[in-house]
Amino acid sequence: MSRKQILELLRSEEGFLSGQELSRRLGLSRAAVWKAVESLRKEGYEIEARTGLGYRLAAAPDVLTEAEIRSRLGPTETVGRTLCCLEQVDSTNNFAKQLAQQGAPDGTAVLAESQTAGRGRMDRSFQSPRGEGIYLSVLLRPQVTPERLPPVTALAGVAVCAAVERVCGVRPGLKWPNDPVLNGKKLCGILTEVSLEAETGRLQSLVLGIGVNVLQRAESFSPEVREVATSLLQALGRPVSRPLLAAALLEELDRMNRDLRAGDLSEWLAAYRRDCVNLGRTVQLIPFGGGERETAEAVDIDGEFSLVVRLPDGGVKKVRSGEVSVRGLYGYTE
Repeated sequence: MSRKQILELLRSEEGFLSGQELSRRLGLSRAAVWKAVESLRKEGYEIEARTGLGYRLAAAPDVLTEAEIRSRLGPTETVGRTLCCLEQVDSTNNFAKQLAQQGAPDGTAVLAESQTAGRGRMDRSFQSPRGEGIYLSVLLRPQVTPERLPPVTALAGVAVCAAVERVCGVRPGLKWPNDPVLNGKKLCGILTEVSLEAETGRLQSLVLGIGVNVLQRAESFSPEVREVATSLLQALGRPVSRPLLAAALLEELDRMNRDLRAGDLSEWLAAYRRDCVNLGRTVQLIPFGGGERETAEAVDIDGEFSLVVRLPDGGVKKVRSGEVSVRGLYGYTE
C-alpha cells in the first residue's frame, strides 16, 4: 500500500518531494519510503533523487496496471469501476466469463499484457504479443432483451474509433461489421459473447472483448496476418501510450453502455455510417461455410446496423453480421 501511496503523491507533484515530507504525510519511516521508491523503480518507474530536494517522478512505464490506467481514467458510471489487470491470461474473454459466473459486477474490465489463446470471430486466433497491444474484455449486464444486442459489436467499433481519435488525433474507419481499420489494414479485433438463461432466454451477461494493435511492428505479426493487420505505431510512425488509450476506451465503452440501456443509439448509428469504409464501394459477399460469392455495391447501414447492398440486377437486400463476410475487390477494405 505504501508503494501505491508514494506513487500517487509523486504523480500529483510537479517538482521534487522530500523523503521527510513523504514520511510525514504517510506516517512511514525514511527507510520504508526508500524501500518503496526502490520497488517502484524495479517496476519501471523512473524516479529521480536529488540530495536536499528529494524524489521526483520522471517517467512512468507503458504498462496496463490499475495504477497507470486509473491515473488517466475519468469518472465512469459503470465500466472500469472494477479493474482486473493481469500479466498473462489465456483469453481476457474467458477470464471475464469466469468472473461473471462468480457474480462480478456490471462494468468489470479485464486487461492483460499478453494472451496465450486470444480469440476473434469464427474461432480465429488473435495474436497478442506481450506489451504491444491492449487486450481488454468488459463484463456488461444491461437490462435489455436479447433482440437489442446484435448492434453491440458495431457500437464497440465506434467506441474504439472515438478513443483512438481522442488519444492520437486520427480517426480509424470501420470495415463492416466491426473492424476498425487504418490505411486499409485491420487495427483491432472485437468479439462479443452472450450468456442467456436457458429457460427464459433472459440475458445474464455479455462479455465484450477488444484487442487493439498499439506498438506492434511488422515482425510482430505472422506472415499471413501481416498482410491485413497494422498497429498505431506502424500507421502513425510514433508510439502511443497504452494505459492512456485503455482509459479512453473504457470511458467510451461506459458511454456506449449507458446509451444501450437507454435505447438511444442515434448518435452511434450516425458515427458508424460516417466511419464505414465500405459504403459507396463494390464489395464481395462471402457466405460463411462456403458457397458462391456475390458482388454488390454497399449503399447504406440500416437502423439495426445491417449492411444494405445493391445487387447487379438492381435488387436491394440487407446483410446481417454472421451471415456473410464482406471483403473489397482488391484487398481487405478495397
